[in-house]
Amino acid sequence: MEHITDTYIEQERPTAVTLGNFDGLHLGHRSLIKLTKQFAEEEGLKSVVFSFLPHPMLVFKKKEDFALIMAPSEKQHTIEQMGIDTYIEYPFDEEFASMSAEDFAIKLIFGKLRCRVLIVGENYRFGKGASGGYEMLQRLGEERGVKVIAVPSVLYEEERVSSSRIRRCLIEKNLEDANKMLTVPYFILGTVAEGKKLGRTIGFPTVNIIAHPLKLFPPNGVYATKTLYEGKYYYGVTNIGKNPTVNGTKKIVETYLFDFDKTIYGETLQTFFYKFLRSEQKFSGVEELQQQIAINAEQAREYFASEEYAHWKSDSE
Repeated sequence: MEHITDTYIEQERPTAVTLGNFDGLHLGHRSLIKLTKQFAEEEGLKSVVFSFLPHPMLVFKKKEDFALIMAPSEKQHTIEQMGIDTYIEYPFDEEFASMSAEDFAIKLIFGKLRCRVLIVGENYRFGKGASGGYEMLQRLGEERGVKVIAVPSVLYEEERVSSSRIRRCLIEKNLEDANKMLTVPYFILGTVAEGKKLGRTIGFPTVNIIAHPLKLFPPNGVYATKTLYEGKYYYGVTNIGKNPTVNGTKKIVETYLFDFDKTIYGETLQTFFYKFLRSEQKFSGVEELQQQIAINAEQAREYFASEEYAHWKSDSE
């Protein structure tokens, strides 16, 4: 997959393009990308996903606590898996945000990208003051022989699927609904770092992941998780928090993997979150912590053997 992160986006071949922020790559986003790929294949075009970096909300700072469902590296990883030809993360700043909607459409999308088919969500807004929308794109497209298609919103339990709705679910520890709207369980992709190695001394060796600082984490606590390492999945439990029992002060993502005993510092893991087990708490000592980890591990094993998890079970397991 071609990955562009600067303003040099010119394409030699005509393209089918979809526009958006695509945070989380949820059901709605995937319907746009699927249709873009379909038109690209049918009409001999190059498929393009056009997004922005950083997310516009981080530039406008309308929400102090705004965080990303997917870090940039996670979004790139997922889009590549979806089979897109070119993924553009166009530099977004206040100067770019002042560009008129018509200039954005005519100069960048229809011009530099040589777009022949454009796929957008029915509510997509763009350009200075969010003045552009489907109607404008359709008019400009007709003038230039570009097919512009608006895709209706995707509903989940009779409500529109959106990144903001998924963020609320994650914050409320409602992983079941968040994951169904994401289609792939919420995950953290990160590098394994060296920790305090306390887990090894109490019989529960863990791996610590360094995740992107702008990543949205579910609330501190313990979760039933599944981790992908070198093409193989490992069940486990993951703690998000500061380890108050041993006077921790920095937030960490720490996973105890069942049936796993390797030293993998510096390597990349992808950990998927399925079920909230308990909130973070401070125990009287290491012995009580050890007992609680054993309880949580058993709870996770029961979950992964249950019908509740069967929906997610892959053929590779």
